[in-house]
Amino acid sequence: MSRFSAGGLTTAGSTTLPLASIYSSASGRLFITELGFFNTTATAVALKLVRLTTAGTRPTAWTSAPMSLEDTAAAVGTVYGTHTVAPTLGADLGYRAVLGAAVGSGVVWTWPDRVMTVTATANAGIGLIVENGTGQPVQFYVAWGE
Repeated sequence: MSRFSAGGLTTAGSTTLPLASIYSSASGRLFITELGFFNTTATAVALKLVRLTTAGTRPTAWTSAPMSLEDTAAAVGTVYGTHTVAPTLGADLGYRAVLGAAVGSGVVWTWPDRVMTVTATANAGIGLIVENGTGQPVQFYVAWGE
């Protein structure tokens, strides 16, 4: 299995505009192994993970990097920063976190047994959205296998 990672700085997002997202494609399923996000402001922010069932309008994709130099194939997964038009939000995945009101306050979630998956379907994804209140920019990264 090839493994990849990508990340970057988001903008504030909202309860409908994901701060960051990762999408699969019809050519392969993704196995997310790690996801991290960190506050870049001195304002607390409540975030959660949801499934995404449409693309909405996404910015330019972040560059995916292979975790091993032997992985020469291009990544199937595509990671984006903050959407500008809301995608359709699917199931709430139950993962929630409140980042404290301090720069660097963060969370890292791991799924070492490949239990967090994105199906091999066009426009199937997972997004980090604001659960309630006002969004804040965060540093975000995700690692996955294909």
